[in-house]
Formats: sequence, C-alpha cells, structure tokens
Amino acid sequence: MSQTELAQESAARLVIHNLVKRDPLAGFAEDVRLGLSSQPKRLFPKYLYDELGSQLFEAICLLPEYYPTRAENEILTRFADEIVGLTGRLNRLIEMGSGSASKTRLIIEALLRSQPGLLFVPVDISASALESSSRILLQSYPRLRIEAYAAEYFDGLVELSKGEWGRTLALFLGSNISNFEPEEAQAFLRSMRNVLRNGDALLLGADLKKDKKILEAAYNDSLGVTAAFSRNLLARMNRELGADFDLRAFRHRAVYNEPDSRIEIHLESLRPQTVTIAKLEMRVDLQQGELIHTENSYKYDLADIAQLGMATGFICARSWFDGAQRFSSNLLLAV
Repeated sequence: MSQTELAQESAARLVIHNLVKRDPLAGFAEDVRLGLSSQPKRLFPKYLYDELGSQLFEAICLLPEYYPTRAENEILTRFADEIVGLTGRLNRLIEMGSGSASKTRLIIEALLRSQPGLLFVPVDISASALESSSRILLQSYPRLRIEAYAAEYFDGLVELSKGEWGRTLALFLGSNISNFEPEEAQAFLRSMRNVLRNGDALLLGADLKKDKKILEAAYNDSLGVTAAFSRNLLARMNRELGADFDLRAFRHRAVYNEPDSRIEIHLESLRPQTVTIAKLEMRVDLQQGELIHTENSYKYDLADIAQLGMATGFICARSWFDGAQRFSSNLLLAV
C-alpha cells in the first residue's frame, strides 16, 4: 500500500469532534483577571500547559526526582494484560486528558492481543494534540479506530454519556485526579460514572502519600525544570496578554501540607512590584513574599481511593503498585 493510500485509510478511521466553546485566549484573559483580582491571588493549573509548558512538563517526567511517570509506566508495563483481563472484551476505551497517549499504548496493545479491534475515544482540550497523537496511534495499530473529542473534561463527559456504546473501560492516568480539590474530584467521578454502565470500569492513576522529602523533591528538582514550568505561566501572560512580569522576580515554591495531604505550589514575589497587563488594562500590586497559587496536587492512600469510589458510584476492585510502592493504578467498577 502506498503512503497516500495509508494516509487515506488512516483518515477513514479517525473522527475528531471539536467542542471547545469559547476562544481560548478570551477564556485565559477572563480567568487571569479573576484570579489576580482575588485574595489570595491564584491562577488555574490548566493554563500551565501551553505549547512550551507541555514541552517542559515532558522534560519534568524524565527527571530523576519526578517518579510518578516512571512508576505508572512500570505498573502498566507489568500488569496491562492483567488489568484488561479483569474488564472483559471491550467495545470502547475512553481516556480523559489523553495528551500524547504514550502510556495508553500499553493498554491498547493488551486489548488488541485479546480482541480483533477497538474504538479509542480520547478527550483533551487541545485539538492539535489530539490529531497528532491519533494519527501516530492509527499508524501503529491498523485494527484501531479513534473518535476523539477536543473539549474540557465536563463538556466531553456530557457528550460521552449520550448513546449506546457497549462495554467500556475509561482511563484517567497520571494522577490527574490529584489536581482536583476533593469536592471537584467527586464531581468529576460522578460525571464519569454517568458515562458508564454497571460493570464498566475506570482505571484511575493516583499518587500515594509518602515521606515529605520525596514528595517535595519531586516538585523542586535540582535542575530547576519545574521552576521554569511554573514561571512559564508568567511568560505566557507576557506573550499572550501583553503583561510585563519579570520572571527573575518570582520564586517557584512547592511544599507538602501534610494535614491536607497535598503539595501546594505557588509563585512567590521576591520584592514589592507592580505588574501591568496591557490587554486587560490591569495593574497588579504584589508585596514581597506574596504568593500566587498555581496548583495543588493531592496524595491518596487506598482508604481514600475506596471512599472516593464509594461516594461516586464505584467499588475499587483491584489496585496495582510500582516496586517502590509510590504510585497506584486502581480499577474502579461501576455499580
């Protein structure tokens, strides 16, 4: 088959629905105005992942201090066949926040070893990332079809809840659940449950509670890549909103709040300063030591995961761990 024929055959197996409802720049501007007008100041973590931010995060995943990606890869490499063996033959594999879908390949390969074909349904905010990752997957797996949704999580879940799809496994990998506040995590899993029928399953990645030094090192790497990732959010406001943030005047700060079981990430102003955001016609005054909150990352234990599942219509049927017991993959069954 020629390259042209291969491309045509691949395109026939791909559908991308773009459900993004508002101009991304307008949404970014609106949320920046709201967040930097509030006390304490805050910015939403989803805005960390512009093109450069996503590249920096890929670099973070390779750092020796940042164990979650390697730990989850280890779990899926060792146990993918066992995981899919507990789900039965599937009609549909969903992934929320699919990104490059690199770890997803391990699940797709395990499924295609046990059944003739598969529909993969990735959901991600970036249509371009979906198209790129989908075309790569289709070239690798001729028996795969993809119906992708470019959407925010909850908008995507509303669409996925429509129609009859047959037996489904959903994936929420990478401990993305950690970035939700507890009540948001419950709301997300309830929406996920509405997509699934009784007996369907959700594979949930969750970073585990552990020694404070290990956790803080994972978010304060010695090379400063995580700090660059954080400060890129300021650079993004400079690029897209005409702001004049001096990146050298801010320090990345990540500490573990043990009572609340979460890493709290801030940008700290190193001096008194006033920042102008031209496109918002806005001035932001910051005191020395003032914090801009950018992200929380909650850590779980098995009791937390079981409780979260029970509160949202699931039971935790099985959990798998990496060799160092730092990360968990949890199979939640819809009941």
